[in-house]
Amino acid sequence: MTTTMLSAARLGRGLLLALPLVAGAALASEGHDLTFQGDASFNGPHGGQAIQAALVDTANGDTIAVKTGEVSADGDPAFSFEFPGVLQEGGSYAVHYWIDSNFGGGSAGNCDPMNNDHQWSVTIEPAGEATTHVESHDPSALTAVCDTFQ
Repeated sequence: MTTTMLSAARLGRGLLLALPLVAGAALASEGHDLTFQGDASFNGPHGGQAIQAALVDTANGDTIAVKTGEVSADGDPAFSFEFPGVLQEGGSYAVHYWIDSNFGGGSAGNCDPMNNDHQWSVTIEPAGEATTHVESHDPSALTAVCDTFQ
């Protein structure tokens, strides 16, 4: 075997030994899952209405992911959105969501002012593990979030 072949063989073995370390480091930096749900208190006022939820990085204002669904008329949870692998330790997050309710006006499929479409912003605290956050319907806590969805 030549010196070049021996060097290549040693390099190959070194890379194989290093791969688990690199893969482990990559797995360690992956985030944790977020499940965002609304309880059955949403059923009566919003059952059958469209809903959109966005996970927002509040440190830089970036929207990480947007999910779309429908509020159940009789289920508990009334809605549930999965955001896999998104929460990083030390991160700062909020879920912005709106329901296409069109109370007293508005247009279907568009995020209208809060008096027409209910909108909320909810702070999410990463716990260093998979997190499930459950919200209750609270019209007194409305927050304008339509800009997130434009």
